[in-house]
Amino acid sequence: MKNFNTDDTNLKALFIGDKGENVDLFKELLNKMIDEHVGWRQNYMPQDLPVITPQDRSSKSFQETADNMRSVFNVLSSRLRTESLPWHSAGRFWGHMNAETLMPSIIAYTTAMLWNGNNVAYESSPATSQMEEEVGLEFATLMGYKNGWGHIAADGSIANLEGLWYARNMKSLPFAIKAVVPEMVEGKTDWELLNMSTTEVLDILDKVQDQFDEIKAQSARSGKNLDKLGKWIVPQTKHYSWLKAADIIGIGLDQVIAGEVNSEYRMDIDKLEAQIRDLAAQGVPTLGVVGVVGSTEEGQVDRIDQIIALRDKLAKEGIYFYVHVDAAYGGYGRSIFLDENDQFIEWDKIEEVYAKHNIFQEKNDWLTREVYDSFKAIEQAESVTIDPHKMGYIPYSAGGVVIKDIRMRDVISYFATYVFEKGADIPALLGAYILEGSKAGATAAAVWTAHKVLPLNVTGYGKLMGASIEGAYHFYHFIDGLEFKVGDKTIEIHALTKPDFNMVDYVFNEKGNTDLVKMNKLNHDFYDYASYAKGGLYNNEFITSHTDFAIEEYGHSPFEFVNSLGFSRAEWERADKVTILRAAGMSPYMNDKEVFDDYAEKIKQAIQEKLEAIYAE
Repeated sequence: MKNFNTDDTNLKALFIGDKGENVDLFKELLNKMIDEHVGWRQNYMPQDLPVITPQDRSSKSFQETADNMRSVFNVLSSRLRTESLPWHSAGRFWGHMNAETLMPSIIAYTTAMLWNGNNVAYESSPATSQMEEEVGLEFATLMGYKNGWGHIAADGSIANLEGLWYARNMKSLPFAIKAVVPEMVEGKTDWELLNMSTTEVLDILDKVQDQFDEIKAQSARSGKNLDKLGKWIVPQTKHYSWLKAADIIGIGLDQVIAGEVNSEYRMDIDKLEAQIRDLAAQGVPTLGVVGVVGSTEEGQVDRIDQIIALRDKLAKEGIYFYVHVDAAYGGYGRSIFLDENDQFIEWDKIEEVYAKHNIFQEKNDWLTREVYDSFKAIEQAESVTIDPHKMGYIPYSAGGVVIKDIRMRDVISYFATYVFEKGADIPALLGAYILEGSKAGATAAAVWTAHKVLPLNVTGYGKLMGASIEGAYHFYHFIDGLEFKVGDKTIEIHALTKPDFNMVDYVFNEKGNTDLVKMNKLNHDFYDYASYAKGGLYNNEFITSHTDFAIEEYGHSPFEFVNSLGFSRAEWERADKVTILRAAGMSPYMNDKEVFDDYAEKIKQAIQEKLEAIYAE
């Protein structure tokens, strides 16, 4: 490829555009790729005659079939235009983790579908299998893994399942080693076996490769020792996929327990330590701890650095737990911390680097040392979930999982590696190391292309992360403290917390209202008008999403916020929840303050109209 100075990357050239401004470029590239695919077909075995003849194409049945297909596409277009959400709308959509998808990825996905590669079988997908291998190594570099490996998964739920799969097998292997080659763990008690580090176990396996298959057969995959592995701790802000994963992987829902979060919706590390120590005192090990980078409801970032520090501290006392980072949402955010050489930028140089690469248009008021340290510490976790179809701006479905040590993949593999041709210059057969049995090569092409257009550092994706975060902060500053008059009532907006990433949560409340149930109803009613429920889709001028923070799931972590709005503890416990409105600020355009300010006035008017409709009911 021709050398390109990525500092010259203009994000506005990479999307179809709010009003289809780049449709000519989109058609140019898409038509080029279709023409080249058809040319490939025409030039393959040119001695073969076409099987669809001119007579076939001129027949009545052919024409009627083609016309019927055109009619079906008319219906498809109508239904999509009528019942789809306008993710693309620059200043109108402030809801789910969806936005414009990268134009190069859409084109790459569409193009690769013409070849229909299945990346689990290399013989059916040489081109896209190589792309996925490259993407996996790029994921590893993004996470700071020197000897890591990764792959694309169907979504974050599958990636989380694989993370738990790794943890389960790693934690069970010491018992399997004891059963097959007891001399390698001679003198260790069951407690010591359950608290061996990942590296320690892998180093032993390196020494007993001849017995490796027999050891794997005695691991958790056999069903043995599952009841001994201990608790899997996930924060109260967890994604519900963790419960599915524990169910499917066989450790059981009873082994998944919640780690309390604080009023900033980050895992409370002091309480986590007390929780792990209390379990140890009862003789119950901790299988692993999940830290979240970009929680689903709040976009907050757990203190991964403190989780790692706690792991290392307790390891000296004979307590070791596996660490998985669920960065399905925030994983691509690490690109804003990597310089042009993919090295993590030093704290005292980061503003200088941001200025050099035009990461933010105005003064950065987002980054804190806590967020910086949390992203940096990801490199010390055993595995990470990352979703290209979220902050990678890739079309669905594209999740991903990354492991710190490539040796780990052998503990879950289902094909002995010796059956592969030695020295063959092809990627590893993915099917041996992943959960899925078939997977679209088109997804790999989409992600690979995006990474080539936007490198995973400040010269590429870092710019897109910066634009998204800066736009979200424009929205955060815009709504906080905003007031609306509806009749004799004053309606205030309050932001939940300072965002760690680009998710902005907020509530509406009548000034002076101390009835939390009433406030919750107001916010749910607003969501109804700002969604498909009552507001419709095509003409809705402000769209958002909502969620509930209930005591059952969040404990009392929301109380500090609720109390700041004037609600008592008794009122909080009576209502049992707080209804929150939620905006993932993913637009690549709202970092432009002039553009944002133009939409801000439209948003104000839309909010006013929705509130008036609510109070008119």
